[in-house]
Amino acid sequence: MKLNHLNLCVNNLSEAREIFHNLFDFQLLDQKGDVIAVMTDRNGFTLVLQSNPKEVCTYPKDFHLGFYVETKSDVDQFYTKLIEANIPTEHEPRIVRNGYTLYFTALGGILFEVTCFNL
Repeated sequence: MKLNHLNLCVNNLSEAREIFHNLFDFQLLDQKGDVIAVMTDRNGFTLVLQSNPKEVCTYPKDFHLGFYVETKSDVDQFYTKLIEANIPTEHEPRIVRNGYTLYFTALGGILFEVTCFNL
């Protein structure tokens, strides 16, 4: 069994679309106004970003999106992208539970993780 899509509620659709495109290399497949954007990565995963201007999206404290990369250099390069995009992080990449990991918060409080386990 393979997870093939996710519907993620966001508060600002254009900001979310830009972050997933510019930082994670997702490509826009379709957009319905300011409500839904359908994106894909290069591995067949579909991400549906959904925004409702009448509701504020919130997630539980430990909710996060995790991305695995191949090398420590990939994590460092991603960190550089964040700096260039003026997206703050609490710390530089570091070893966390057997992985070289970077955490950052964006899109109104969603926690993101970028990790390499090939140490």
